[in-house]
Amino acid sequence: MTRSEVTTFPALRPHQRPAWHMFLVQLAVLSLDAAGLRELPESEAGWREILRGLTADFPEDEPWHLIVADRKRPAFLQPPDPGGLKWSKVATADALDMVITSRNHDLKREIAREAAPQDWLFALVSLQTMEGYSGRSNYGIARMNGGSSSRVLIGLAPASPGRSDVDPSLWWQRDVGRLLETRSGLAGKALLWLEPWPEGEALDLAALDPQFIEVCRRVRLAEKNGRISAERSTSSAARIAAEEAKGNTGDPWTPVDFQGKAFTLGEGADWTNERLVRLLFKTGGRKWNAPLLARPFPGEEAEPMLLIAEAFARGNSKTDGFRSRVIPVPKAILQEFLGPRPVDVADGLLKDIAAIELALRNGLALVAARGEQEKVKKPHYERTRSACEALRREADRLFFTELWDRVEATVDADFTRLRLAFLEKLAEAARKEFQAALTAIPCASLMRPRAEVRGKARLDWKLHEAIRDFKQMEVADA
Repeated sequence: MTRSEVTTFPALRPHQRPAWHMFLVQLAVLSLDAAGLRELPESEAGWREILRGLTADFPEDEPWHLIVADRKRPAFLQPPDPGGLKWSKVATADALDMVITSRNHDLKREIAREAAPQDWLFALVSLQTMEGYSGRSNYGIARMNGGSSSRVLIGLAPASPGRSDVDPSLWWQRDVGRLLETRSGLAGKALLWLEPWPEGEALDLAALDPQFIEVCRRVRLAEKNGRISAERSTSSAARIAAEEAKGNTGDPWTPVDFQGKAFTLGEGADWTNERLVRLLFKTGGRKWNAPLLARPFPGEEAEPMLLIAEAFARGNSKTDGFRSRVIPVPKAILQEFLGPRPVDVADGLLKDIAAIELALRNGLALVAARGEQEKVKKPHYERTRSACEALRREADRLFFTELWDRVEATVDADFTRLRLAFLEKLAEAARKEFQAALTAIPCASLMRPRAEVRGKARLDWKLHEAIRDFKQMEVADA
C-alpha cells in the first residue's frame, strides 16, 4: 500500500470496508508515531520492525498471530482468556462477523465453510471494531453513541487515476499522513487486545490513545485438522468505560454535534442528501462538526476526490443493513468544499426540492380526499408517502451534481439558469410520480374524475408557484 500496489481486497465483503480501512489507518499511525517516524516504510522489513515496536513485551509476536495455543497470551484482536469463562463454538468466519441484518434471509450466515485465514482476519476486524450491543453480556464498541448506535465513516478519498472509484492505497496514505500531522507520540494504551481482561473490569477511556484499536468481544481462534474455527464468550461489563463520552472518542471519521455526541445512522436511515448536507454544512437545526478526514487539505485540489459515507443502520439491538454512498467531488469544488458558499447553495437546493415535493404531496392528498380541499386530513397525506419517497430518490440522484454546478457558477445569470433547469426537471419527475400513484389511491368511482382533475390542478399550480419567480428572473437577465 505504501508503494500504491494494492488496488483491491478481493475477499473483503462490502460491509467490512470501513472497518478495514479505519483499522489499517489507525494501526499505521500508532506504529509510526510510536517509532517517531513520519515517512511510510516501503519494505516489509520496515513495517515489521515498527509494528513489533507496539508489542515489545511479546518477543514471540503472539499479538500478530491469528492462532496462539496459550490462551493466557493475546492473539491478533483476541484478548487473553482470564479463565473461568463459558465458551461457545463458532464454526465459520461469517458467523463470527457482526450481525449485518435482522433477517437471516437478507444475507445468509454460516455459509463460509471453507474460509481462508484472511476471511477470519476481516471478520475479526469487523466484529471487534464495529459491533454494537447484541443482547445480555454482549457489549459493543466505545466509538459510538450507545449500544444501538453505529460507528460512522465519513471522509474524503482520492479517486483511482482516470476512474471514479476508491483507490484503497491512496486513501490509506492520505488518511495516515493527515493524522500523523496532528500527533506527537502515543498518549495511552493503543492495542487493547494486549491488555488483560479480568471479568467485570473496564478500561478507562482517558487512559487510551485517541486512535486506540479496541476489542469489544472475547474471541479465540483455533485450528484442528487444517480448519480454523473460533470460540466466543461473554463479559459482565463493556471493555471500555465510555458511556458518558457518547461516542466522542476522537475518531477522525465520525461527525460530532455541538453537545459532544457522535452521530449514528438510525434504523431504516440512509445517506440522503439532507442528512449529508446537515452533517457537513451545518444547515438545519442540529449542528455538527465535520470529521477531520472529511475536510480537504492543502494540495488536494489538484486531483478529483470522492466523498465516502458508510455505516450500519442500527436500532434497538439490531442492524438494518449496511449503507454506503460515494459521491465524486470535482477539483474546482475542493477549495471551498466546506466554506460558506456551499452551505448557502445547499440550503437553497433543499428548499427547491421541498417546494416540488410539497406540490406532489398536496395534489395527491386532494385526490385521496375525493377532491374536497376542506376534508384533507393526515390519513390522506399518508397516501402520498410512496410517491414522495420516489421523488426524493430522484432528487437524491441529482443533488450533488446540481450542488457542485451551482457552486461553480460565478455569474448570477448562470446560477439562475441552473436553478430553473433543475426545478423544471424535478417538476417533470413530480408529474410522472403523480400519474403513477393515482391508481393506488382509493377513491369512489363516482368522485374519481373530479378528484383527479382537482388534484392535478393543485399539483400544477404549486409547481407553477415554485418555478414562476425564476422564469421571470431568467427573462430579466436575458
